[in-house]
Amino acid sequence: MRMWATVRNIFLPTLGRLDTNRRFSMSIETIRAAIRDVKDFPKEGIIFKDITPILKSEKLFKEVVDIIAKRYEKDRPDYFAVIESRGFLFGAALAYKLGCGMIPIRKKGKLPYRTVEESYALEYGSATIEVHEDAL
Repeated sequence: MRMWATVRNIFLPTLGRLDTNRRFSMSIETIRAAIRDVKDFPKEGIIFKDITPILKSEKLFKEVVDIIAKRYEKDRPDYFAVIESRGFLFGAALAYKLGCGMIPIRKKGKLPYRTVEESYALEYGSATIEVHEDAL
């Protein structure tokens, strides 16, 4: 069973396409420039996108949360479904800002209750994620 087939009014947050009519205090280019590329991590040939500079800066972090939240102000979700661990950082802030819940999605074997799982391909292999079955 594909876990996303039955999900309704749950959103996976992303920067995606943005409302270009809104003025943000920082440009998307400034935010993207703050993301550090770490070559050959976790394996040779992979470029890891390190968001530590965004998390370290209260202005950058706030701007990213505000930009993503703006996308959902008119059609607020009941929940944000977020994948560990970076997703938890932004998902919790978004859920708080928009007054909705957050559904944590974790690597296989990390959740203590009955779960639904989904496997997917990566550039360097495959992985499986899980969510508590009563969270959907």
